[in-house]
Formats: sequence, C-alpha cells, structure tokens
Amino acid sequence: MTTKKEDYYQTLGVARNASPEEIKKAYRKLAIRHHPDKNPGDKSAEEKFKEVSAAYEVLGDHEKRSLYDRFGHAGLKGAAPGFGGFGIDLEEALRTFMGAFGGGGNIFDDFFGFTHQRRGPERGADLRYDLEISLEEAASGCGKEISFPSLGTCPECGGSGAKAGTSRVTCEACGGNGYVERRVQGFFGWSIRRQVCPHCNGAGTTVRDACPRCRGSGRMKRKKKISVKIPPGVESGSRLKISGEGEAGEHGASAGALYIVLHVREHEIFQRHGDDIICEVPISFVTATLGGAIDIPALGAKISLTIPPGTQSGKTFRIRGKGMPNIDGLGMGDQYIKVFVETPVGLTGEQEQLIRKFAELSGEKSYPMSSSFFAKAKKFFTG
Repeated sequence: MTTKKEDYYQTLGVARNASPEEIKKAYRKLAIRHHPDKNPGDKSAEEKFKEVSAAYEVLGDHEKRSLYDRFGHAGLKGAAPGFGGFGIDLEEALRTFMGAFGGGGNIFDDFFGFTHQRRGPERGADLRYDLEISLEEAASGCGKEISFPSLGTCPECGGSGAKAGTSRVTCEACGGNGYVERRVQGFFGWSIRRQVCPHCNGAGTTVRDACPRCRGSGRMKRKKKISVKIPPGVESGSRLKISGEGEAGEHGASAGALYIVLHVREHEIFQRHGDDIICEVPISFVTATLGGAIDIPALGAKISLTIPPGTQSGKTFRIRGKGMPNIDGLGMGDQYIKVFVETPVGLTGEQEQLIRKFAELSGEKSYPMSSSFFAKAKKFFTG
C-alpha cells in the first residue's frame, strides 16, 4: 500500500504563499527542536528532522518549489538526488541543516554562539571628531588641521606587544586555536562547549616577554594631528570618513576609521536652505519709490542689484548661481534677496513739510494696494 506523503507546507506549518524568509524561519525552529544532537537515540525525532529537512530542501529552493506547487510530489521525481522516493537520508538532512544555518560545525555552536575559528587580532575602533566651520568655508571648501587623542601603534614593538628581539608565541592554553573546550551538563544533557580562550583572548598567540613601553598591549595613547580637506558644499551633519585614521588595531591589525562630523556656524547675514542662500536687505523709501542700484553682499564678493521703481516691502529677488555649490557637483544654488522698506526717522522740520506736501499731492492712486485693501474693508466699518 502506498503511503500518502504529507504536504510540505503542512510539514513546516506555513501557508502556501509564505515568503522565503518565513519558510526558513519555520524550518530552523523545527530543525533545532528535532535535531539528533538534542535527541540522542530518539528515532521519532530523527525521522521528524529528516521530514522537515526534506520539506525545506524543496520549499527553500525557488525552482523545486515551483515544480512542487504545480505538480506536487510527482513533480520532484528526477529533480534532485534523494527526491525520487520523496525523502532524504540523515546525512542529506544534516547538510540541509548546516546550509540553512550558514555554515557547518557542532549544533551547539549555533545554539550558544561559539565558533570553531580563531578570532585573531581585532581591527581598531572608529573615532568621531566634531568640526565647526563657517558658511564661507563650507561654500569654497577648505583645509583644516585637527588633533585628537587616539590609541596608536607602539613605536617600540610595532604593535606586536612583544619585547624587542622577541616575538609572539603560540598560546599554550589553547594550542593556538583561540578557544578552549569544556564538557558541561545542560538542559540537553552533556555536551562539549567551546569558548574564547581567556589567556590569549581568542588571538591564538601570547607574548612571553612583554614590551616594556606598552606593557604587551601593542598600543599606546597619543595625540594625533592630521590635515583634513573639506569639500565645497558641505552642510551641518555631513560626515567625512578617513580610513586608517582611527585607533590602531590589536597586534598590528588594521586601524579603524575617523569620522569627521561637520557643523556649519550660523551666519550673521545669510540663511541657508539646501543649496540656496537667503538674505534680507533694507532699502530706503526713496530707492523703493524711484528705483536705483544697490550693492548687496554675496558669498565671497558683492553684487549689484537693480531695484525697480515702486518696489514694495517684502519683494524677493532671485540671482541665479550665487548660492552654495552642490556637494555632488550638480551646479550652484541661487541667492534670494528679500527687501524691506525702511521708514526714515529723526526728520527735520523741512523734511516733514516736504513729506506732508507729497502726501497731499499723491492721492489714492499712488497707493494701489492700500486702496484695494480698504475698499474691501469698508463693510467692517459700517454699523
């Protein structure tokens, strides 16, 4: 009698439209639960382990899953070794399991985070430096010399930590493996656990005669001074990465990176909006009325702006290409000038008389905006 094979989606407990991530997550959970290392001598757990591994071998592969979705188990015959009879043996199941966990090794390595490989010297730590610059420096780019404390390579031992004339030796505690093993009894019974060697900290080597200057660490505190080039167009919050200028690595390993975080000071005249700059400029009543040319500030220069007659307070002028350079090299921003009319103060008697005479002669037609506003506002004045 032919035994009906359980649906692979049911075996893993996932929906037929489950994503590859959901399928892998469900398999890992079931495979860990039924793994032979956790269930020694339990044949039913071993069979379940093989079943879920067989299901994942199909559903975890795009082509096999496509065949299975279209033709069921029959579609897998001849698709891959081991599937003609709708199953896989324990060796194949273990290979599937190791592949799903991204590598080989004892099952407890994956459960408890241990590794078979020697850790080796670690790369140096990254450092951060906050640098303040002016808006003009951000616009043109500049060079800066900075200094900061850092862990550098010991000049006497070259970072090895060993006394001059000697070298690092194989760690006697771990035999150079970088880890030690111990037999422990836990929830799943007795097992062999591997942990980082406490004598060499996973490096696999130690120093017999320590360097007297750095006391065997291979690194020393020092004040480091470097020159930094700031590109044009940077903004507050921009980060510059300089590889190899962070702290020195352990025992000659590569140094970390230095990250320079830039802060652009507020400007006394300009406000920045992306690649554009904005400034407010006062103009006299006479210039606003009759028009004229005025000099206005720009980044690194001055420019002449023509004010047309009858300019109202709040009028904004745009000058193309006089803003900030784009940091990605996509041209220049613009400068916007917002003018406001300054009311004269401290008038002489003669000046007051002239203004009153001007008011008598001007009439409402000289103030179209006021005329329009008060025409609309009349309904609020009538009771």
